[in-house]
Amino acid sequence: MPNISGQNSGIRINKFLSEAGVCSRREADRMLVSGRVCIDGVPAQAGAKVMPGMEVTADGRPVVKEEEEIFIAFYKPKGVVCTTAPEENGVKVMNVIDYIGYSKRIYPVGRLDQSSEGLLLLTNQGDIMEKILRSRYGHEKEYFVRTDHKITDSFIEKMGKGVPVLDTVTKPCKIWKEDNYSFHIILTQGLNRQIRRMCEYFGYKVVYLRRDRVMNITLDGLKKGRYRHLTKEEINILKKQMDGDRG
Repeated sequence: MPNISGQNSGIRINKFLSEAGVCSRREADRMLVSGRVCIDGVPAQAGAKVMPGMEVTADGRPVVKEEEEIFIAFYKPKGVVCTTAPEENGVKVMNVIDYIGYSKRIYPVGRLDQSSEGLLLLTNQGDIMEKILRSRYGHEKEYFVRTDHKITDSFIEKMGKGVPVLDTVTKPCKIWKEDNYSFHIILTQGLNRQIRRMCEYFGYKVVYLRRDRVMNITLDGLKKGRYRHLTKEEINILKKQMDGDRG
């Protein structure tokens, strides 16, 4: 377990899970709602605190802090779901953890929808997961997108300025045309199915979507369905960007 000695007031369960590398705090809250987390054998409630000596389990497995820092880049194929659960909405899925079959506990950093492919980061470092996921930090994610009909200059211009989706307007973004039916786009936020919804607003349907980069990590050299450990240099650059985050 994470060392929480000396913390007489305990530590909130979502923070505990994040610091143990189980998942982000946001994902921890979802796990709590679905009853997947227990403290001393009892389903934990949101806001519960972990005191020294308590045993925490997630999905029935003890939460033990892994001292080794693990950072993995994975080329997710279509059909693989970015979750740790065996089911979604009562339907059995091929989740990314089972697909990779890694020997130690790791969790995906954010999501890449089932019908998309591309770069997915996985780690056991909860604090870094939090900072990559939070849109306020403005970390870049780059995508390649192909649409069902011809792309116009007007479409590219309007996409870059911000699009109304999900009761908000997307942040301005970098976008450039690859050819008549495809483009590249760099986002600094991660709304649910954001690119697909942005395209749909202008009457376009996404027929192929691939994430090529998350911050300084790229798909270069990775084959579909395979993963690699980040290099020391990549991890150092990633951490330097994290050190620049505030709030």
